[in-house]
Amino acid sequence: MKLQDLRPDPGAKKKKTRVGRGISAGKGKTAGRGTKGQGARSGGGKGAYFEGGQLPLVRRLPFKRGFTNIFRIEYQEVNVDMLEARFEAGETADPQSMAERGLIRDAEQPVAVLGRGDLSKKLTVHAHRFTKSASEKIAQAGGTTEKIELKLTGALATVKKLRKEDLAKL
Repeated sequence: MKLQDLRPDPGAKKKKTRVGRGISAGKGKTAGRGTKGQGARSGGGKGAYFEGGQLPLVRRLPFKRGFTNIFRIEYQEVNVDMLEARFEAGETADPQSMAERGLIRDAEQPVAVLGRGDLSKKLTVHAHRFTKSASEKIAQAGGTTEKIELKLTGALATVKKLRKEDLAKL
């Protein structure tokens, strides 16, 4: 086989339809655009997203698929059994020490303590959030839970400040 012998598969190459080239061509005169109206004119039409006044698809999708909550707070989760494994009795488990022991990735991000597993050691646990079962298990083991105040930044902080000011006016 030589380079000049190469041919595309039969039916793979199709001739482009030449519109507006006489009535015998099948797409002559109005060239498939119909007679008069917006679609018949050059440059006619409202664009790709116009659906005749119906709410366009791109605007309908957020209602169908949900949305991204810009005020969502992502917590790093730590279970009680993880505290049991990595801390000794009498120690303090705060975000800094949890990050050093590999329980969480970032000490600056909020931490939530969840109640999976058992705790037999007396620990002082500092976190931004505790589940009911986690705080009960820590208390049963003789430990204490101390809630850290969550530092709000960005848009969430702005919204919270506005709400407090509005409430003060009422």
